[in-house]
Amino acid sequence: MVVRTYEEECKYVKQVDGTCYRIDKGFVDNMRVPGVFYVNQQIKELLFDELKQFSKTSGAAAGMGGFLPAMKQLANVAALPGIVGKSIALPDVHAGYGFAIGNVAAFDMSDPEAVVSPGGVGFDINCGVRLIRTNLFEKDVEPVKEKLAQAVFDHIPVGVGSQGIIPTNSNDLEEALEMGIDWSLREGYSWPEDKEHCEEYGRMLQADPRKVSSRAKKRGLPQLGTLGAGNHYAEIQVVDEIFDARAASQMGIEEKGQVVVMIHSGSRGLGHQVATDALTAMDKAMDRDNIRTNDRQLSCARIDSQEGQDYLAAMAAAANYAWVNRSSMTFLVRQAFAKVFQSTPDDLDMHLIYDVSHNIAKVEEHMVDGNIKKLLVHRKGSTRAFPPHHPLIPVDYQFTGQPVLIGPAGMEETFGSTCHGAGRALSRNKSRNNLDYKDVLQVLQDKGIAIRVASPKLVMEEAPESYKDVTQVVDTCQAAGISNKVVKLRPIAVIKG
Repeated sequence: MVVRTYEEECKYVKQVDGTCYRIDKGFVDNMRVPGVFYVNQQIKELLFDELKQFSKTSGAAAGMGGFLPAMKQLANVAALPGIVGKSIALPDVHAGYGFAIGNVAAFDMSDPEAVVSPGGVGFDINCGVRLIRTNLFEKDVEPVKEKLAQAVFDHIPVGVGSQGIIPTNSNDLEEALEMGIDWSLREGYSWPEDKEHCEEYGRMLQADPRKVSSRAKKRGLPQLGTLGAGNHYAEIQVVDEIFDARAASQMGIEEKGQVVVMIHSGSRGLGHQVATDALTAMDKAMDRDNIRTNDRQLSCARIDSQEGQDYLAAMAAAANYAWVNRSSMTFLVRQAFAKVFQSTPDDLDMHLIYDVSHNIAKVEEHMVDGNIKKLLVHRKGSTRAFPPHHPLIPVDYQFTGQPVLIGPAGMEETFGSTCHGAGRALSRNKSRNNLDYKDVLQVLQDKGIAIRVASPKLVMEEAPESYKDVTQVVDTCQAAGISNKVVKLRPIAVIKG
């Protein structure tokens, strides 16, 4: 790796417009396409400061948890075999394992050299977010907010070692890995309309449970229907602002003050083990097939190799597990609300608005240089966001576009992808060292947010100060024409591991 001064590095980074910067070839070795990242002024400073610190340490990744700066990671992905268009970073980008979190990269399925990389999906396969509406309003919830938060906390197992209460045995797990939400439907844990409002309709058909190791299954069996820890949460939220009344109405959101529930979780230990197993196999495949990358964390395999196909089949199974996991928690949240309000989930109108993944790789068709190409699109910490009339989104959203809503520019510029959240501003280590968990909990209480946590000291890692301002991230996506704002949600109760 060439070591350059910060000023020399910056010569390769050029501003394209108010929100877009391009990283030219030469920034790292062997770049096949440019890198592109979308930022506003404040987010830009975070990325450039990270690069400056990296330059000062003469290329050592110290202080970043062993990760290269996000800009370097973005460029290293641009050097992977078979990549097309550009390596893209959305405004919530921050350093991760191999790929930056917030990185989108697409690989040409017709290119025999093209690769699949587990680092481009992440260890929590199909980590995603779902939003459930209700016909309740803040005034209905406020008198019982603490009781409701406790009920949700009691119903959903949370924390690092949590175990699920949805009855499952090894045969159930095999079927869940293959069937995804169809298993939840069969067992009575989902409503039929839930399936319509899930990305991929809650099931990846190429899933093959036989490609999931026994160790991964052993880790996954007790965790089905659990929230986990880290940045996962269940939140009771209130509609704070409506920016697009037509699109909001299509989602069943009619006015300010309406209460919704957001669940953020993924494939837990099973997905982590699938990624770990694949990285081990791909390390050997890279030596065999003479694949060279700029960063060993970008371990990969040819898409059409045995290792590549095995990973995609196992990844799809882990994705199905994640949909069953979120569906199981939706069932439990519906039961908690019904208990507190002495009603039924149906009478409370607890319909699923949408469930979208932000850690996944999928085969899609996109325009590249004026031609339609079949691509394997890696989205790590980024959300698919297809526009109106796209065949892969539900009938209900054909005229508004998929939640997150997307303008036409998104399909051309980011392979139909947008941000997935705020994105870290402080590393987990810095958050633990700089913040006191009692102070964080007090700030949340002062804001009127009820909170239930299984591990209070983990709260520092996920404190608001640890993240970029999510409003700035979303506004940057809107300014870039990537996605459009519909509603703003405000939390009133948070349940965390």
